[in-house]
Amino acid sequence: MHLTAIVEALLLASQEPLAPEEIARLIRARVAEAEDLRLREMEDGKDAQALPDWLAPLAITNAEQVTEAVRKLNELYQESQRSFTVVERPKGWKLYTRIEYAEFVRQLFPGHKPERLSGPAMETLAIIAYRQPITKAAIEAVRGVSCDGMIQKLLDRDLIRIGGRAELPGRPLLYETTDLFFEHFGIRTIDDLPNATELRRMKLPDQESAQTVSDSEQQLVLSAVGTPAAGTGADDSLSQA
Repeated sequence: MHLTAIVEALLLASQEPLAPEEIARLIRARVAEAEDLRLREMEDGKDAQALPDWLAPLAITNAEQVTEAVRKLNELYQESQRSFTVVERPKGWKLYTRIEYAEFVRQLFPGHKPERLSGPAMETLAIIAYRQPITKAAIEAVRGVSCDGMIQKLLDRDLIRIGGRAELPGRPLLYETTDLFFEHFGIRTIDDLPNATELRRMKLPDQESAQTVSDSEQQLVLSAVGTPAAGTGADDSLSQA
């Protein structure tokens, strides 16, 4: 068996993304299991055979080898024009159908209709994504309006979650993005967002100035919302749960 085929089998069988380190651990565990069985047979006086030539070398499998195997798999999928590919997500690698087949796959889920987020919801989501973890007061300071409804909508869509409480008077809640957010927009980390470094360094307005947000700040939010991560093909449509 080749390492690429083993990695492919693990990715196919797993419902969750697998990190390279975890894939390497699973492979090494299989070798250790075979070696333990061989030793028990020897202790029982049985004629235990050595590990197969293809299995023994896998005992030193590491994350770098797994990553290289994934690269080879994607090259193979591309050359053979397969309908799926391996994509890296925040928690690891996972098999996905290619985006050009999305309309066909969608027919499997007739009850899940695409639903777009409103402009205000996208603005709120962009602020949280770039400045997480962030309080509701800080979000409203940027937007200049109350965000209770938008925050609740994003919570209901599982695009954001409560990430704890701020060390501020009243211990306000902190909001951050979820794994679904990264999945939908096709990014691994916040650093993959457009202009992430610049926008995360920009000073936020005080809560008292929420009603007088400058035009430049409003334009900053709108530009962040309107520019998806390069190469992701993501838009603001979401499948309704």
